[in-house]
Amino acid sequence: MPLSGSGETPAAQPLPVSFPPPAGTPPARRRRPSGRRPAPVDAPAHDDSPDDPSLVPADATGRDRQLVFFGAETGEPSVADLAGLLAGPGEVHRMGGTARLSVVVAAAWRVHVLVTELAQRGVRSNWAPTEDQRYAVRTAYTRTIVPLAAAWLHGPTQHPPPNFQLDGRRLRLWLAAAGVADPPDFLLHLGGDDPARWAAVGAALATAGLAGELVATGPGGPAYRIAGRHRTRRLAELVGERPPASPPSAWPSRV
Repeated sequence: MPLSGSGETPAAQPLPVSFPPPAGTPPARRRRPSGRRPAPVDAPAHDDSPDDPSLVPADATGRDRQLVFFGAETGEPSVADLAGLLAGPGEVHRMGGTARLSVVVAAAWRVHVLVTELAQRGVRSNWAPTEDQRYAVRTAYTRTIVPLAAAWLHGPTQHPPPNFQLDGRRLRLWLAAAGVADPPDFLLHLGGDDPARWAAVGAALATAGLAGELVATGPGGPAYRIAGRHRTRRLAELVGERPPASPPSAWPSRV
C-alpha cells in the first residue's frame, strides 16, 4: 500500500524594492486623504477549521496558548524520547553492541509521523507492510539505542525502568504509534502481555496528570483509556501540535 506524501509550503514572495528619486527631482505632492478606506488585500487561503488545534485558543477567553511544563514543545527531541514507543506497543532488541527499536502501526499516516520524529532525533528508520495489512516501522541497529535497551530489557522481558516517567515528547511518540480517539476519550494502546509492565506505565501516566483506566480487552488489545474532555485536553497540551500527516480527528484537541 503506497504512502501519500505531505503538502508543500508555498514559496515566499519577494519584497518590493524602492529606489530614491534622482537628484533635482521635486518632492512628490502629498495627496489629501479621500476619506475612503483602502481596498482589502487578498491573503493566501488558510484552513481555519476548528478541527485544527493549532488555530484554536487555549480557552474561551481567547488568550494565547502557553507552553506546558514537560510538554513536547518545551525541549529538544532526544533518543531518550523513544521510551514513549516502548510504553506502548514498541519493542527493543539487542544485537552485539547495537540495538534496534520496532513498532507495528495500523495506519499509513502513523508511518509518516514516526519516520519524521525519528529523523528529528538522528535515528535512521525504514518501514515495510505486514501480512495483516499494517506497517512495521524499524530503526537501524545502532549504538545510540543501546542505553534504552539496557534500561528496558531484563533478560527476555521488556519492562519500564524504575521511576519511569512520561513527558510530552514521549507521549507524542506513543500517541503517534498507538493513540486512538474514542470521543470524548482517548485510548493509548499497550504492548506485550505483562500486567506488571502495564501497571508501571499506568503509574507514569498518573504522575503526568493522565490517570487512565486499564482496558484489557477490545480491538487493538489492551489500552489505557484517558477519559473525559479535561484529561483529553491535558493530553493535547502535553503532546503538542498535530503533525501535518495526522487526520484532525486522530489527534487530541485543546478545546
